[in-house]
Amino acid sequence: MAVTPDASPLSKATAASPTPSEQIEPASATLVLGLALAQFGAYLAVLTPVIVTLALRVNQIVPEANRGAALGQVLSVGALLAMLGNPVFGALSDRTTSRFGRRRPWLLGGMVAGFAGLLVVALGTSVLTLMLGWALAQLGINATLAALTSCVPDLVPDRQRARVSGIVGMTLSLSMVAGAGLAQLFSGSLFLAFLVPGLIGLASVGFLTVVIKDRDRPARAGAFQPYSVKEFLRSFWVNPRRHPDFAWNFAGRFLIFTGAACVTSYSVYFLMDRMGYDGTEVADKFFVGILVMVAATVVGSLVGGQLSDRSGRRKPYVLGSSLGMAVGLGLVATSQTFGMYLVAMVVFGFAKGLYLSVDMALAAAVLPNPEESAKDMGVLNIGNALPQSLVPIIAPSLLAIGAGGSGGNYSALFLFGAVVSVAGALAVRFVRSVK
Repeated sequence: MAVTPDASPLSKATAASPTPSEQIEPASATLVLGLALAQFGAYLAVLTPVIVTLALRVNQIVPEANRGAALGQVLSVGALLAMLGNPVFGALSDRTTSRFGRRRPWLLGGMVAGFAGLLVVALGTSVLTLMLGWALAQLGINATLAALTSCVPDLVPDRQRARVSGIVGMTLSLSMVAGAGLAQLFSGSLFLAFLVPGLIGLASVGFLTVVIKDRDRPARAGAFQPYSVKEFLRSFWVNPRRHPDFAWNFAGRFLIFTGAACVTSYSVYFLMDRMGYDGTEVADKFFVGILVMVAATVVGSLVGGQLSDRSGRRKPYVLGSSLGMAVGLGLVATSQTFGMYLVAMVVFGFAKGLYLSVDMALAAAVLPNPEESAKDMGVLNIGNALPQSLVPIIAPSLLAIGAGGSGGNYSALFLFGAVVSVAGALAVRFVRSVK
């Protein structure tokens, strides 16, 4: 893998000119399939542990009284490294001059490292080992995701972006239900529950690297500033005064994904503590809940992408979906039966699908510099990753509010998620350059 750390400093005016969106060749069905499969596989590998298997793995080696704190430690360290790694790997991907292109080396290399980390988690026997393995998995898979998220603005013209984003976006939820299904299928062997999603991720990302072979051009030598300490720090920063729409979109994304993380990180323990399901039942109930949510998410993704592209509008769909997610979180907070929980998952899932179908198109429209799409999308992806780190830190305090005995105050946790989702909707209102 070749990166241009010693390229001569050039201003952005003399950097390689990005291809305008209207001149990008329309995305073929094969390309869309490759993007969808790659995102499905990468998220299957990283989200299956987040939503179910890592909690079960911690439950195997940590006493019940300490499992919530232990899970929070493992998730937080991994998410923090993911947050730091995403924009850095994105900046390196932008600069890569390898004859294999600037995206493919990071797509495939990241998944190989992520797979190795998953194996460490599957075989580890202590919280420290789990933490180290999960850190490697998050770093590797986020290197893949940094390159992958830039492929939409790189390879898809604006007139197709909401539809393609809807198709690609719904794979996030499909990966969750597939992960829950695999966890249920391999409930007798957590090793396989980690191994199989990792292998699927490797295969699907490998397919995309073949599909984009002729489209993935290496960076032009000398087109970027040297990757110095200054450039490293710049990887995490986009000036909000110069690019206010980017900043408001980042704030909205961060708040909305904070609300969503309350569901994805703590549903397993919610079903155990409030609904009373034990370790053998919870995988089945969780699978049903995820299946219902994903069905609603698929509908929301397809409907939202089609309507947004036809109308040429993005903000109304982001606003409506954010408020819908808040309603879904409020319903989860008040659920006392499994049936009510499923109703909440339908509302939350449809709204989430609507959000995912349009958010990437909105993000692509407010990128400061399309030539550095991977770096800037990496900065935006901090808004996805940071909540995974913060929610497990905040959650124990929320769960402890007025809680007596076992379990916790899940109403406080999910109502907090609803409030921040509403705040995310308000933030998106300040984006001016997108309708």
